[in-house]
Amino acid sequence: MRSKALALAVAPIAAAAVAVPQTAVVAQANSPLAAVTAHLKAVNTMTASFSQTDRRGQTLSGTFTLKRPGKIRFQYQQGVPMLIVADGSKLYMVDYETKRVDNWPIGNSPLGVLLDPNPDLTRIAKVVRNDSQTLLVQAKDPKRPQYGTVTLGFAKVRSAPAGLLLQGWTVIDAQNNRTTVKLTNQRFNVPVADTAFRFTRPK
Repeated sequence: MRSKALALAVAPIAAAAVAVPQTAVVAQANSPLAAVTAHLKAVNTMTASFSQTDRRGQTLSGTFTLKRPGKIRFQYQQGVPMLIVADGSKLYMVDYETKRVDNWPIGNSPLGVLLDPNPDLTRIAKVVRNDSQTLLVQAKDPKRPQYGTVTLGFAKVRSAPAGLLLQGWTVIDAQNNRTTVKLTNQRFNVPVADTAFRFTRPK
């Protein structure tokens, strides 16, 4: 369970209900990477429910909270003694069962693309699907292949920030392990306190 928890990852799913500002910017259809960049810049906070499936087919669920720049939290379902949280500088994986805490710089994770306040997708990303309903963008740092690959899945929803609704992502790590994360109940730019990204260290 632990080894799969951080490789958080997504085939696109049907558009879900979403609470967003009424002044959402509509994505430019002829510039998909620019649209994704506009979406990321338009999202200051985000909350959602998530389901995470690893390469063995095991699925865990929980709640997802994001606050840019650099803060993220995956609170797993009751009974799963795991927590993944980023406090703005480091990403922590906490295992309350073994009482182990690992951490590394946020930029060393495939999820760094979601947390960067000024993402440069033209350097690290490419469009792998773009049709009337779906946009898939794959990001990988060519200078740091050990960080893995993340494919972000968006539905095109005019009311969402920059016209895109993030539905999840697929991560493939350096060992070629694939993890799928699907989001539902997405809410954008809602109040999120910084205390949401603190955690109690196991004793």
